[in-house]
Amino acid sequence: MSWRPVKAVVGRELSKLFRQRARLISSMVRPMIWLLVIGSGVGSMLQGSQQEGYLTFLVPGILAMTLLFASLLSALTLVYDKEFGVMRMMMIAPIAHYWIVISKLIAATLTAMVQAILLLVLLLILGLISVKIAVMLLLPALLTAICCAAIGGLIAVWSKSIDNFAVIMNFFIFPVFFLSGALYPVNQLPAYLHYIVQINPFSYGVDLLKHAVPNVDTDFSITTDIAVLIGFSAVAILIACWRFSRESVHEPLFHRVTKRP
Repeated sequence: MSWRPVKAVVGRELSKLFRQRARLISSMVRPMIWLLVIGSGVGSMLQGSQQEGYLTFLVPGILAMTLLFASLLSALTLVYDKEFGVMRMMMIAPIAHYWIVISKLIAATLTAMVQAILLLVLLLILGLISVKIAVMLLLPALLTAICCAAIGGLIAVWSKSIDNFAVIMNFFIFPVFFLSGALYPVNQLPAYLHYIVQINPFSYGVDLLKHAVPNVDTDFSITTDIAVLIGFSAVAILIACWRFSRESVHEPLFHRVTKRP
């Protein structure tokens, strides 16, 4: 198969990202609010080194949050293109339909990584991390971004409209984020919530990012984190590709039912 269609889809999504500078700037507002406002607010209840330690603890979680929101919003283009007719042109391209999903997820991953790198630059400027830590965070961030993009792809292929995607995402994104150990240690949660954290694939991305930051407690081993992220991402992408390749999913794109007078 020629890679040109895949490059075209990925290039289209990335060009939209870089044209929308306001989107890049605004994507940094959310993590900064969580880090500087909420982090400082909670940290004010702690004393001395504990306050500084909590801000350090938040760094992996805030980075993971940026990856999660960026990936899910980028996966929205699967629904957007389907609703506004762009997908019909993609469907008649000489490529297997599942390559459209893969192209979109590659674009979502790269979009998330661009925003993550911008956040790391801000954290470097604020003195919250060193260059060494920033570099060490890149590979865990990439694996986490792939996992988040796979989650977004699963939601997108089952969504029939943008409104439907937004409802599912809002219902899904906050439990995934809050029950991941991003804002507080997992071992301090009640037992029933601890089990939910363990079946949340995003938790392993957050934990893998924590391994790259010194003096931050982790909940799982690096091997477990990597195995779960890769395994879940592979299964999720396969399911998304299978769902998207079904003819019944695309019938509304080509067959409009009209009522006769």
